[in-house]
Amino acid sequence: MKELNNQTEVKKEENSDKKKKTSDKKKDRLITGFLVLLIILGLGIFLYPKISDYWNTMVQMRAINTYQEKVSKLEDSEIESLLKQAREYNEKLYGLENPLRNYEKIKNYYEVLDITGTGIMGYVNIPAIDVELPVYHGTNSEVLNVAIGHLQGSSLPVGGENTHTVLSAHRGLPSAKLFSDLDELREGDTFTITILNYTVTYEVDEINIVLPSDVEKLKISEGKDYATLLTCTPYGVNTHRLFVRGHRVENAKGEKNVKVTADAVLIDKNSVIPFIALPLFILLVVYWILESKREKERKQRRRIIDEGKK
Repeated sequence: MKELNNQTEVKKEENSDKKKKTSDKKKDRLITGFLVLLIILGLGIFLYPKISDYWNTMVQMRAINTYQEKVSKLEDSEIESLLKQAREYNEKLYGLENPLRNYEKIKNYYEVLDITGTGIMGYVNIPAIDVELPVYHGTNSEVLNVAIGHLQGSSLPVGGENTHTVLSAHRGLPSAKLFSDLDELREGDTFTITILNYTVTYEVDEINIVLPSDVEKLKISEGKDYATLLTCTPYGVNTHRLFVRGHRVENAKGEKNVKVTADAVLIDKNSVIPFIALPLFILLVVYWILESKREKERKQRRRIIDEGKK
């Protein structure tokens, strides 16, 4: 009877050990899963800006390429007609009193230069900060989240006397670079605006930081040909506006009016490092967790074997 009781106690202990091991395994799996999930979440947060910016850059380049393809199919006479419409629009705008407020008196703004039906009117290239972006009609959030918007009430960006075009883009978005580096431009830097197959070049001659309500620097000056790049400042605070103004200069020697943009994005090799290093880090952490668990199980088995030998 005593021996039977001993056997029963042993079985109870074995069952208890099995339940404990099962519980420990479940606990280990939960901890491992939680740690892996935490690492993946952290990786996602860290990489989101880079992935999103890369994706937006691809979309922007595709928009420019589609625009260029459309332009290449136009006859010279069609291009001249479109440019003439834009210049006539600018003349009407210059004739308005305070065009930045009274622009709605000219009714066909969104139709002028919209050859694709998407609102794109051209693109801007700023070599000093390695930026090339499409330009769309208007400055609504849908446009400014992904590209440059042309400020309605300012001249269309085809150049000419009595014109002042204003091009605006966001700064500091986690999803796209856009005008994030605009504050790095200095007087003497140049940027180009390409409309249809026509490229105009501007040299930065004035940089101002003003309150949002101060638009004096954006007004058209008689006889002048200006273009201003506009964004928010300070970075992440956005209480003021940064104006980078340029005056018209001749295109660089050897530069043709029409440019061909590659349907690809050059990637900074330093920006690729996190994409390689972090997944490897995750694999190492997961391997370390699993190996630690296996080592713990091996020690438990050795302990049980050693106790059995005794």
